[in-house]
Amino acid sequence: MSQRFAIEITAAPGDIDELGHVSNLVYLRWVLEVATEHSRARGWDHAAYRALGSVFVVRRHEIDYVAQVRAGDRLVVETWVASWKLASCVRSTELRRGEQVVARAATTWAMMSIASGRPVKIPDELRAHFA
Repeated sequence: MSQRFAIEITAAPGDIDELGHVSNLVYLRWVLEVATEHSRARGWDHAAYRALGSVFVVRRHEIDYVAQVRAGDRLVVETWVASWKLASCVRSTELRRGEQVVARAATTWAMMSIASGRPVKIPDELRAHFA
């Protein structure tokens, strides 16, 4: 498992659905946002992946919604790489309001060649940045 990385988010009025709480799509956006920020913080922005010739793409998202979030709620969104395979990894994400977990997610990311669109081995150099 890698070190955890966190960002803070405040639910905005535009994040709220017709039921009066944060939309499911917004939780997904936050899961992707914290993953991107974590990667960028480790030196792997989009330009670095392009230079490598491969990028991570989502193969699967699982989200458990534990508690409702409303406009103005402040959250800590924390992520880490929970496991690695040859050409993929599973990234865990936890969203908390104070000490209360409001959602948990697991995303499977596959390393894909930009040129061929096929899976490729995740370089050890890249893995080391998340250890």
